[in-house]
Amino acid sequence: MRHYKQLLLANKAWASELVEENPDFFSRQAAGQKPDFLWIGCSDSRVSPEQMTMTPPGGMFIHRNVANLVNEDDLNLMSVLQYATEVLKIRHIIVCGHYACGGLQATLSGGTDGAVDGWLANARAVLHAHEDEVRSQPDNETQVNRLVEVNVRDQLVKLARTKLIQAAWARQQEVFLHGWVYDIRDGHIKPLLEIDATTNLDTVARPDKVLMAS
Repeated sequence: MRHYKQLLLANKAWASELVEENPDFFSRQAAGQKPDFLWIGCSDSRVSPEQMTMTPPGGMFIHRNVANLVNEDDLNLMSVLQYATEVLKIRHIIVCGHYACGGLQATLSGGTDGAVDGWLANARAVLHAHEDEVRSQPDNETQVNRLVEVNVRDQLVKLARTKLIQAAWARQQEVFLHGWVYDIRDGHIKPLLEIDATTNLDTVARPDKVLMAS
């Protein structure tokens, strides 16, 4: 059987199981969504936000891109963020990176071209800002993983500075920003930092290293 057909069969089994457990499941889904979280994460196929947090359908609004970058020129992300803050009134926004990120590996090693090279300009700015610490790590793996951590920090600060988040805070809307990193070796999510309306964005420190030893 072709692999793509297996996806369709798995979908039928999944839907049948949900209806068997709760006959009203899909009728409630069709009525609308009210997720608790917005997840901004990496496109990496090994990182599945809903699965690794056991979040049921309807519980998480999701945006993914290579290296979980935040850029106000990215209309896709800004549209997601606008809908999340202005319509869904989501209170918790998570930027989650992951160790062994291919996008950040490419940022370190260079040699990219085309759309990928243009997209990674944001990540190269992060590397430039933290190059002293990143390059001082003992090997390529630990350099990439430290870049993953400081990238989460910088993207979260950029998120906090967006017009949409600043406007939400200005109207006294509760929005909390969380910076996390996912360890693909053990499946655990490690929190790095949090930002809210009271945070001085000019003094947000580099996060502590949280990666466990191999």
